[in-house]
Amino acid sequence: MPESSKFHHIMGEITFTHIRDDHAAMVDISEKDVIRRRAVATGRIKLRRETIAAIQAGSVEKGNVLATARVAAITAIKETSRIIPMCHQIPITGIDVDFEVVGGGDTDGQEVTNAITAVVTVSSVGRTGVEMEALCGVSVALLTIWDMVKSAEKDESGNYPDTEISRIRVLEKVKY
Repeated sequence: MPESSKFHHIMGEITFTHIRDDHAAMVDISEKDVIRRRAVATGRIKLRRETIAAIQAGSVEKGNVLATARVAAITAIKETSRIIPMCHQIPITGIDVDFEVVGGGDTDGQEVTNAITAVVTVSSVGRTGVEMEALCGVSVALLTIWDMVKSAEKDESGNYPDTEISRIRVLEKVKY
């Protein structure tokens, strides 16, 4: 790999791996070893209490929200290299998508953040990491949840004052 295409931080100067001679370039990973890799990403969507309750009760008119979001996440993971231009096509060997639902019930007067957290784990045997695939899966899972419940989340003006996607981040990236 040419020295100019590696990431450097030398005396305040930063060189990025995907920029060469002032243009975007995909990094050549052909010299890297093929090894097992795993990445875990998470994110959350804040919803109205009534929306969470409808998801838990299975009464959302578009169908099973979490099952649909799970399938959407898997599809997004498999398509990451088509969505993000500098990502390599990599062999995905495993995907796990989990959700934690908080709220939706009687709060006994306590303040509760009504939200769904998505946790996506992606495994691969390849030459580059899978964190972008995990992040893409989380993002699409949360966007799918929003899409499926948007009619319940809209206010009178058609806006979404209570709906928020946040905290999307990589929890873990490992090679083994």
